[in-house]
Amino acid sequence: MHFQDLLRGAEVLAQSGNPQVGGLEYDSRRVQAGDVFVAMHGETSDGNRFIDKAIAAGAVAVVTDSAEEQPRPTVAWAQVPHGRRALARLSANFYKQPAERLAVTGITGTNGKSTTAFLLESILQAAGRKCALVGTIEYHVAQKILPAPHTTPEALDLNRILAEALGLGASEAVMEVSSHALAQQRVYAIPFDVAVFSNLTRDHLDYHHTMEEYFAAKKILFEGCGTEPPPAAILNQDDEWGRKLAEFSRRHSQETWTYGLTQGDFHAEKVSITSRGTRFDLVTPREKIPLYSPLLGKVNVLNILAASAAGYARGCSAEAIAKGVDALARVPGRFERVDCGQPFTVVVDYAHTDDALHNLTALAREFVQQAGQSARVITVFGCGGDRDRAKRPLMGEAAGRGSDFVVLTSDNPRSEEPLAIMNDALVGLQRSGVKYKMEPDRRAAIRIAVQEAGPGDILLIAGKGHEKVQITREGSFPFDDVQVAREELRESGYECAAPGRAAGGLA
Repeated sequence: MHFQDLLRGAEVLAQSGNPQVGGLEYDSRRVQAGDVFVAMHGETSDGNRFIDKAIAAGAVAVVTDSAEEQPRPTVAWAQVPHGRRALARLSANFYKQPAERLAVTGITGTNGKSTTAFLLESILQAAGRKCALVGTIEYHVAQKILPAPHTTPEALDLNRILAEALGLGASEAVMEVSSHALAQQRVYAIPFDVAVFSNLTRDHLDYHHTMEEYFAAKKILFEGCGTEPPPAAILNQDDEWGRKLAEFSRRHSQETWTYGLTQGDFHAEKVSITSRGTRFDLVTPREKIPLYSPLLGKVNVLNILAASAAGYARGCSAEAIAKGVDALARVPGRFERVDCGQPFTVVVDYAHTDDALHNLTALAREFVQQAGQSARVITVFGCGGDRDRAKRPLMGEAAGRGSDFVVLTSDNPRSEEPLAIMNDALVGLQRSGVKYKMEPDRRAAIRIAVQEAGPGDILLIAGKGHEKVQITREGSFPFDDVQVAREELRESGYECAAPGRAAGGLA
């Protein structure tokens, strides 16, 4: 491929040279001989500082979003107004437009994206389709599972994944689309066939500043990011922001479907949630579909409704929807049980907002009450550093009001002092009146909670879910809540027969 072919469709202010190119990179450390280097302004760094390093590594062309940089005489050159949009166009050209040859479903919202994505992947597979999945927990390419450094990767990495999936026979792609990715145009020029909105609750306001800005970023998925709006929009009408988005999508998408617990184009009837699973009748515009899912709670009823509606929009049959929902036994780090034969239930969950903590503790309370025991809900949680400080007391109050005992600890303090973060959350925790302990060492906090738990109790370890590291000012260290919980249970004398993550309902 020649440089001018790579630039096809990109916004180019000035261009010179047309060498044969062998690759494309935006990280100068990965540049090899024959590559094109895209130098762009990022959130915390400027790739234009590394142009000469990339040329020294063998780059034959440079694409820059800086008007200050002058062309280098030894390489081809292009100046563009927006680096990430250029990277997206060049990436799609380099990999021969893979997104245009797949049916792509994008899922956005504060909570529920990962579970909805896993459910939809399972439904599509039950319909006999090969699928790629890109999301917070991991990436799936055919049968391969890859680590996920970002919920939504940069355009070059995304197109690479989609091209690989296409080459392995995939016809569908399911993507979690973060508000950061939408605001930064990482999915620029990706034509989405279906767009799903789960909800909007307070999160990421350190980046977006206001809920209105946060919503505006999510809305981009439904407006089209360098493309036409998606033909089908799936929206949660139980959420006020979802209702606003439905009004917009009815004017811009060919089909707009709503879902909700009791009303909407897709809703649930005869809901039965036990400690072993969830049953309900899915009401669609055409029929009722009896569903069973090993996943628990009303929140997962909403996730199932969203995924089923997306499957419906993708032409999946009632049988495929029912089979796919039934087949998904677990989602890593989402209400994930740790069973070492202890007489109480231990659950690891990604809940890291006040709304998610409220839903998590409410579900735990429901099961405690169903059991008819004088059992307690015990919660371990912390708040992330270098993030929205205003949500910390809200999280503290949510955890406290939903629990009988709370251990307040650290959760990725990053550059901040853990005790300072904990003191922010403590304000809300004390407002709830719950009994609590403070322990900045997360392992020690889990140990305290394990020792506190008695027969019939439910112990919730919230915040990190699937994550495998704890990020501090000293660096990142291995830390897996599931593994640590198993180790602390073992230290307390329980038998953890087999390593790994448990699936299914409650004990």
